[in-house]
Amino acid sequence: MEPGPEFGKLFRAFEHTAFRLETRDEYKSANETQALRQFVAGEPVDMGWFQNWLSMIREATAAGRRFSRVRVVSTPLTDYSRFGVFCSGHTNAAGEDIRYLSREDAAGLPDYDYWLFDSSKLVRMHFDDDENFLSGELIEDPAVIVEHNYWRDAAWHRAVRRDDFATE
Repeated sequence: MEPGPEFGKLFRAFEHTAFRLETRDEYKSANETQALRQFVAGEPVDMGWFQNWLSMIREATAAGRRFSRVRVVSTPLTDYSRFGVFCSGHTNAAGEDIRYLSREDAAGLPDYDYWLFDSSKLVRMHFDDDENFLSGELIEDPAVIVEHNYWRDAAWHRAVRRDDFATE
């Protein structure tokens, strides 16, 4: 499943929950390049690029649907991870629940990213060597989906709320 409208539909079609496990210390996305540069330079950050995502989260939250994620991070944090903590202040305010887990506390979890929709639709994410998102692989094997539900629950149990992590 290539990035684009088909992948994007998953975020509007789920009924109850959308969970993501993030395992990378950096992601490349053209739409956030300027904001990341501004953040690293200590300048005011133009968040215009982020408004569509925030609107989608607000709409889902208002409809009783839930976005959540656990970010596995290395310490000290990379510039990108620090930027992610900054951005998660906006997403959490919109209704997403983002939590953080140090890499040393992530033993037993996969070393790749995935989205899990309604505990039943699994999309493993693939990236190139330069951290660009390439595609999402829809996985339909029930045993593999159950395993990813377990990993979601284990990651969630060990993770720290964004606001607590941001003040550590």
